[in-house]
Amino acid sequence: MNLLLISGLVLAAGATGVVLSWLAVRQPLDENTLIAAIEAHLPQTQCAQCGYPGCRPYAEAVAGGASHALCPPGGAATVTALTALLGRDAARPVAPTAALAWIIEDACIGCTLCLPACPVDAIIGAKDMLHTVLSAECTGCGLCLPPCPVDCIDLIPQ
Repeated sequence: MNLLLISGLVLAAGATGVVLSWLAVRQPLDENTLIAAIEAHLPQTQCAQCGYPGCRPYAEAVAGGASHALCPPGGAATVTALTALLGRDAARPVAPTAALAWIIEDACIGCTLCLPACPVDAIIGAKDMLHTVLSAECTGCGLCLPPCPVDCIDLIPQ
């Protein structure tokens, strides 16, 4: 008799799990959960190339109906993931930035002000030493330009 009771409870628990899973898929996400899910798909570079000051404000805008295809560093993979998450029509991603930061060696004083400005850590160097840009990592956002006191960083078209 105990075995019958236990198997009935297991069956009921399994059925409850299936129903809850089905409901989770059928119910729309609340706004905060949706924003967090959108933000999780973004590259977190905080580069502002999308026109918003960072990934969280962009996620909030997307949740509010803004285009989900404005993230150049995220590229097509991010657009595809957001299209599936949001159930929207496929969108063409914004073309990646066609520029890379370049440090003019003769002018660099090694102040390191550009290092924390780079959201993807594409600039390497040490205090009072020459700095360089890792071109494979640079998104061309230009956030390193304003803090440079000697204007030794240029964005080079690619």
